[in-house]
Amino acid sequence: MVRKTKEEAERTRQEIIDAARRVFHACGVSRSSLDRIAREAGVTRGAVYWHFKDKAELFFAMRDAMFAPMIGSTDAILYDPALHNPLDAIEGSIRQFFRVLVENAEFREVFEIMISRCEYVDEFASIEQEVGRPAQEFLDKILRMYRLAAEKGYLRAGLDPDVVARDTWAFTSGLLHLLLGCRRGSGMESEIAGMVSAHMALRRRVP
Repeated sequence: MVRKTKEEAERTRQEIIDAARRVFHACGVSRSSLDRIAREAGVTRGAVYWHFKDKAELFFAMRDAMFAPMIGSTDAILYDPALHNPLDAIEGSIRQFFRVLVENAEFREVFEIMISRCEYVDEFASIEQEVGRPAQEFLDKILRMYRLAAEKGYLRAGLDPDVVARDTWAFTSGLLHLLLGCRRGSGMESEIAGMVSAHMALRRRVP
């Protein structure tokens, strides 16, 4: 019975997170109330508070529920021992990120919420840095990989791995914003893999 209760509680928690994503996306974070999220989830406001102390905690639970599996899949490529060239690992992980973004509508909604539907005011005024933490972690990862590529002789001569890493970070961020700003079905989705490959080709050592 206890196990069933825990399973039910986890299911309710996930239903609240899913409802929050839908409400945040439809209304914007600042205009979304816990009452509205509770109604969307089909639970009481008390049930929401039982799982989350406030809207900010619910926001991060929503983000992490989607980010954890995505980061796992991109890191699996980035650190794949079968990829001897770190530049191949960087390219593969970025392409995987955008593949998930294109194929998973819920994942895309979370990014749309974070980028264009969240105002960092009131209870969110002090958490903007935390919201951007995954992007900073991505930069830290590719910094290490670009340095490793330089050590192994895969990076084009004359390029500073730290500068190049920040350029890839900016490129990825810009491509993300551009994709989210485009109407679905615009055709850009089919161009992303080629754009990423072209970006990485400029960093590869000429044979």
